[in-house]
Amino acid sequence: MAGKIFKDVTLLQQHVDNLKKQHKKIVFTNGGFNILHVGHIRSLQDAKQLGDVLVVAVNSDASLRQIKGINYPLIPENERLEVLAALECVDVLTIFSEPTVDSLLLKLKPHIHAKGTDYTKESVPERETVLSYGGKIAIVGDAKDHSSSSIISRIRESLS
Repeated sequence: MAGKIFKDVTLLQQHVDNLKKQHKKIVFTNGGFNILHVGHIRSLQDAKQLGDVLVVAVNSDASLRQIKGINYPLIPENERLEVLAALECVDVLTIFSEPTVDSLLLKLKPHIHAKGTDYTKESVPERETVLSYGGKIAIVGDAKDHSSSSIISRIRESLS
């Protein structure tokens, strides 16, 4: 596995602090990653290119159910973490259950908060939090032509 998984936020914060002491540039991104697809890969690879260490926060099963409904997620959080940890571009992973990653951002204070192209620098939900500690926002990946939800819909249609 390339990526190290931290379920304890205190240990995650200590790890990131140690990386910063080594003058590593920390890039942070987050998402559900319910079904990993090419849009995710492009976004993660672009985010990684912005720094030395890519930290990925993954929505917990409970938070995905709140956002998407009772049929989500299709893939359990531990398996989503394991799949992402196997990617060369992902260095550190954690899980979160809150509606946004504001609290994680305030604890970790990454240099860059990377979001996909379905956002603009002005529409990122955590924008004010990132700017409050001097961080930067980056938009990464290709046009939002891919989504786990659309893949699930296509599968359901093909089975009907």
